[in-house]
Amino acid sequence: MSFSRIILQWYGVHKRPLPWRKTREPYLIWLSEIMLQQTRVAQGIPYYLTFVKAFPTVEDLAAAKEDEVLKLWQGLGYYSRARNLHATAKFIAAEYSGVFPDTYKELVKLKGIGDYTASAMASICFDKPEAVVDGNVFRVLARYFGVDLPINSSEGIAFFKELAIKVMDVSNIRDYNQGLMEFGALQCTPKNPDCIGCPLNVGCVALARDAVSILPVKIKKNKIRKRYFNYLVLVDENNSTLLQQRKGPGIWRNLYEFPLLETESEIEVKEVVKNLSDVIALEEPSEVYLYNEKQLVHKLSHQHLHTRFWIVLAENKLKNGIKITDLHKYPVPVLIADFIEAFKI
Repeated sequence: MSFSRIILQWYGVHKRPLPWRKTREPYLIWLSEIMLQQTRVAQGIPYYLTFVKAFPTVEDLAAAKEDEVLKLWQGLGYYSRARNLHATAKFIAAEYSGVFPDTYKELVKLKGIGDYTASAMASICFDKPEAVVDGNVFRVLARYFGVDLPINSSEGIAFFKELAIKVMDVSNIRDYNQGLMEFGALQCTPKNPDCIGCPLNVGCVALARDAVSILPVKIKKNKIRKRYFNYLVLVDENNSTLLQQRKGPGIWRNLYEFPLLETESEIEVKEVVKNLSDVIALEEPSEVYLYNEKQLVHKLSHQHLHTRFWIVLAENKLKNGIKITDLHKYPVPVLIADFIEAFKI
């Protein structure tokens, strides 16, 4: 039996009843694919269901305010996905009357849609013979065919795409593509896969060469950058505080945060007081104290944020203050959301 036939047969037995598998609606498939980039399925499902309830159609998403979209996305990370999602929804609603194009060539032109998402949408929604290559597919193909080209090199990416095209089942591309990704997620897992019970074990080159644990090959990431964030949580006599919206390039653009003092290393209260005026226009505070003795280390893909929250008690009423009880209404990074939930003054 061929590679693709085995995948289809396995998928028929083992596929999970995921909510987006009940439809071919391009909007819903697109939404699920964007959400599942850099996100585990179990984490993505509740976000998907919440989004679909809030924005049942692409026109509904297009009509939403960006803050609404970012708030619902809060906790999924990689917020550029949400901003691109919103921008593309507006474009589809305005330029395509709410109807997604049905070809890879047109889909890949849309903001936030790359080769993988365009291939997935074209095949799942429109039965177009397009090969999908995501992390799961890289792993299955690298192990089964014994390919040691780095999957994050330009040569490797091109090779695996060609290989995926060669072995795909064009007669049932929708189920085959979903089956191949599912096989990588459930059967050919990153660590400790069940090779004995695997239906592909007879022809698997990696298994024959005892190379399962070393494939696929990936070029090492850049060195992790350490950053030191000191959030200044101002509190006035009315139990109001201040939030600022992040602008410009970098992480968390358009999300809200407390006034931020970023330093080269961990600092103490004297340095916080000394540098307050560089961050906020505030008369001498009545008190400044550290909320969390232990740094919170928030890990992103290329940087670790060593974070401390400093409570700054203001003598006078804050201009443009936000009630502490209203903080939950704003889209914020997850580490700030966790602080807000725990914060008691």
